[in-house]
Amino acid sequence: MYTATNPEIISPRTKRGGKIFDDENLDILSHILDDFIKVPGTSIRFGLDGIMGAVPGIGDILGGIASCIIIIAAWMRGVSYVTVTRMVANVGIEVVVGSIPILGDMFDIAWRANRRNYALLTGSLYQPRKYTIQSWLFLAALCIVLAALVLLPVLLAAWLMTAAFHALFGADIHIHSWL
Repeated sequence: MYTATNPEIISPRTKRGGKIFDDENLDILSHILDDFIKVPGTSIRFGLDGIMGAVPGIGDILGGIASCIIIIAAWMRGVSYVTVTRMVANVGIEVVVGSIPILGDMFDIAWRANRRNYALLTGSLYQPRKYTIQSWLFLAALCIVLAALVLLPVLLAAWLMTAAFHALFGADIHIHSWL
């Protein structure tokens, strides 16, 4: 059975992909996508992903597709499924937030999903337990944030309906009676 701590046993997924998905090529890809251009006189760096993201509509989608190469490589090299899921979440966050004009482009430059994902890939291969636990914690926090984003508008709507009902009819109705 394949384990990342036992290098003598090679994952069947590793046989596919060969040299194209090695660390050196993936590091170069993440560098090109996220930070190969330096703004003179600053520490700000950006890459092809940030440039493509500036193209309205299709730019962020193309950047997301390019980012999938590192995710596919991680899967093929035997990175844990929870870490691969975290990598997908990193790219998803970058694509969704990056689609916001101007602010999204600045977020793309700061978030650097490809560098994050490359670090997750290499770290997961050499310290799988640590990165699996970190990925579970990240995904748990992401689920909590998403649940809050869903619940807050619902609670706000309930509060507004209660306030409107009270203003129109003078009745004393409380939100806890709805729940």
